[in-house]
Amino acid sequence: MPMNISLDDQIGDAEVIALYRANAWSSADKPEQLMAALRNSHSLVTARENGVLVGIGNAISDGHLVVYYPHFLVDPGHQRKGIGRLMMQAMCARYAGFHQQMLTADGEAIAFYESLGFTRAGRTAPMWIYAGSEH
Repeated sequence: MPMNISLDDQIGDAEVIALYRANAWSSADKPEQLMAALRNSHSLVTARENGVLVGIGNAISDGHLVVYYPHFLVDPGHQRKGIGRLMMQAMCARYAGFHQQMLTADGEAIAFYESLGFTRAGRTAPMWIYAGSEH
């Protein structure tokens, strides 16, 4: 079975937590909140290879003007194979007519998102009150 990118997939707790742990994202330490957040997102995109979850991303939106992409993860063993690009292209297509599509990128992710057309938003600076250690 080939790679499947979906905007209407069902996700299981264990597979999602495993993916977040593989990427060392601290939200894996709050599984109940993480799963509620993902399931209540405006949109959720998944990537599966042979039925195995290898990527996930979500969108928070007002449904009309603005969309924010808080989480995009690909299993480390599957990175640099175009999976993240396919997932983000699916989300960008869904929100193509929106006034703003926003995200926060750091490290190596910056060049990836720039390759998809994202640019720094003027003179803005990312800011947060954050309870995690990384992601």
